[in-house]
Amino acid sequence: MHRSTHSALRMVTKQPVQTKMDKSEEQSSEIDQNDAVEDSASRAEGAEDAGTYTIPEDMYYSYEELYSRPFITPDSNIPSNILQLTHSFGYDCHRRDNLQLLNEQTLGFMAGNLLVLLDLRSKEQRYLRSSSGGGIGTIMAHPSKRYFAVAEKGDQPKIIIYEFPSLRPYRILRGGTVKAYSSVDFNHEGSLLASVGSASDFMLTLWEWAQERVLLRCKAFSQDVFRVTFSPYNPGLLTTSGAGHIKFWKMAKTFTGLKLQGQLGRFGKTALTDIEGYVELPDGKVVSGSEWGNMLLWEGGLIKVEICRKRGRSCHIGAIQQFALDEGEMITIGTDGTVRTWDVEVIDAADCADDSGLFEMEPMNELLIGRTVSLTSMVKSSVPDSFIWFAQDANGSIWKLDLSFSNMTHDPERLFTFHAGAIQAMDVSPISHLMATTALDRSVRIFDFLAEKEVTSCQYSQGGTSVVWAPCSVSSKGSIVLLGFEDGVVRIVELYQPVGLQAIPGQSQAKLAQLRLKQALKPHNAPVTALAFERNGEVLATGSADCTVFFFTVGEKYSPIGFVSVPGPVQGLEWSPRAHERSTLLILCQNGFVVEVEAPEAESHTPSSTYHIQGLPTRHFHFHSIKSRIKRDVEIVRRKELKEKKRKEKEERKKDETQEEEEEEEEEEEEELPPIYIPERPSPLLCAFYSQPGAFWLSMGGYDAGYLYHCRFSEQEGEDPELRQDEPFAFLPLEQTEEDPLFSLSFSSSGQLALCGMWSGQVRVYPLQPQDPNLTSLIGFWALSVHDNHNGHIRSIRCSYDGQFVLTTGEDGNIFVFSLLSEEELSRTLELIQAKIPSPL
Repeated sequence: MHRSTHSALRMVTKQPVQTKMDKSEEQSSEIDQNDAVEDSASRAEGAEDAGTYTIPEDMYYSYEELYSRPFITPDSNIPSNILQLTHSFGYDCHRRDNLQLLNEQTLGFMAGNLLVLLDLRSKEQRYLRSSSGGGIGTIMAHPSKRYFAVAEKGDQPKIIIYEFPSLRPYRILRGGTVKAYSSVDFNHEGSLLASVGSASDFMLTLWEWAQERVLLRCKAFSQDVFRVTFSPYNPGLLTTSGAGHIKFWKMAKTFTGLKLQGQLGRFGKTALTDIEGYVELPDGKVVSGSEWGNMLLWEGGLIKVEICRKRGRSCHIGAIQQFALDEGEMITIGTDGTVRTWDVEVIDAADCADDSGLFEMEPMNELLIGRTVSLTSMVKSSVPDSFIWFAQDANGSIWKLDLSFSNMTHDPERLFTFHAGAIQAMDVSPISHLMATTALDRSVRIFDFLAEKEVTSCQYSQGGTSVVWAPCSVSSKGSIVLLGFEDGVVRIVELYQPVGLQAIPGQSQAKLAQLRLKQALKPHNAPVTALAFERNGEVLATGSADCTVFFFTVGEKYSPIGFVSVPGPVQGLEWSPRAHERSTLLILCQNGFVVEVEAPEAESHTPSSTYHIQGLPTRHFHFHSIKSRIKRDVEIVRRKELKEKKRKEKEERKKDETQEEEEEEEEEEEEELPPIYIPERPSPLLCAFYSQPGAFWLSMGGYDAGYLYHCRFSEQEGEDPELRQDEPFAFLPLEQTEEDPLFSLSFSSSGQLALCGMWSGQVRVYPLQPQDPNLTSLIGFWALSVHDNHNGHIRSIRCSYDGQFVLTTGEDGNIFVFSLLSEEELSRTLELIQAKIPSPL
């Protein structure tokens, strides 16, 4: 352990703008003593440690030595600071319990591999990185607000207890789970911490955290566990809940020592349900929610009664996400956007007089936050006698709620808004530090990433699926943005005041710009998945999941030219660069087809009865897997080298042989080579880019991940594209990408760097040599885990127009901004790198 009482903390301070188990299984498990016993070996080890060493109260760890750093290929000379985080715009509002109040002015929430500390007054953000680079599983504030726990994800993840507000790492708990923590909770006194792991061990561990010591541990359940809590009234009782279950625990003293005994809740006649929220009552009963919105009163491991509203109405529409006891009232929140309070005494005494199993009652108070609000968690202000709560909204907001239910009650206040769910697309302005993002939450947002604030947003009737910022050849002011939607509509909008943003008279500073609709088009009948301007800005191409690409002439008004059909849903569109003689469009289909068409000319196609373009010069490529052959060839080379090594060793032995007769050596029987395997279902095509006219690089997912494939179009176009089987003519192995394919790619403004967004949420940067279509310089790289490692696939990665910033958006709802090393420093560094790369033969 490292003792540091004055360790520097590296942070950035900036201004922002199931499956359910079988019912017979749950009924047969009342108290499983075998499954619910502490790990005696680890406890004995903890006792031994306790006898030999006590951690002093003033011992701290060094954050500088703890936080995860980028991976850099050894001897590559790539600077560690090539990218540096400057701001986070997103919020993973779909994560469970992703909101904690650290003090009266600081909120904490997880954003990929970061914990974001958000100041409510100044709107400043501070960041703590995960120590593993594997992400963060859950967070929890200590009852005293002097500490908070960050439970991580990754191989053998840690729980780090940070002191607040100093943010010094105070304690590190190791060995509580194998892959990730799903929930942690401090007991009422704050002396113990309970943690529960996710798949595959689902381990429940009780810690004497101040001494980093395991008190008790056992397996909590065989499926996902969402939550663990201590009873605030009985220090020996705990509850866990999750997929199709709830379990009641007690710490019991036996003749062999302290044990954890777990009693699985039996649903009886009630339908099995996932349980997100529950609350312990003072007398030991537990009230839980259900997927259909009613409350279940548990006593002795059984459902005593199901509570609904009068006339059989459910307590909430949809699942009850959280319960809380406050001032003698029970508070419930639900995905219906409503907060309700209930009489605890009535619930505690509830019983059923007939065979229905139902008890009807009405809430004491009710607050509807909004019809489009979906509350998932709340935390209460720690100010004495306060009625203020802060709420997480799965539809992209953080709310401040006054639950006093009096004549002086303030209206709900939306403190912050974000995209809800995966960011579908992002693009940057060609002339300023602005970016546009869109998501299936039906919103489009414009951010000023230099000033670190959102400048405007707009809601539409359908979810957004694609976005492109028109180049300067189309709009010299950089004010035109094109948006694609899931209903097949393309909207052309104009942004007011995109440069030197000034407040519009009569409006609040919250909206510094506006979006105005210029034109709406309906070229498709399925989601618009890609938008791309031809290199001269004269033609717009739109691609869709309906297996068509539509072309428009660009002008003050966009006019349709026509469409072509392709063999699969469109994944992406790439126009040929200016260096190519012909203007062609590379159409990437999700099912492994790549189609190249020449840019159509408006005059050459005059639609009469149909816009279907016939006779446009077209070439097809249908990816045929070569990965198993690559692996087979590698194995052949390995065996050949091994055979040669053994032959040389045998010759050496012969030279040293003194005996006249040598013993005959039996030749080893060679194993069969691995068979050639072609996946039955084609691997998904993720991204591609031109290398030279008629040739391109492909990144594939699924079985074929792990390589970049160099492909070219065949001149033979006679056969049916569906019957083609085209193989790449070259390939490039990418390190550590078999399970983590390259998901999105772009190039820096100077062309010196390949910017890669990975499936795992990692950002990679590869330095490139100029004029290198074969990517011989794609060797060393810089990599940093940024987005969530499990659901943070990076859909978009872009460089700002001036090369100063790199921006990423992911399926975890997060948006990150990085500063990029200056071009001068980058050039000096790349000269060193290029000097080490041998020229191709």
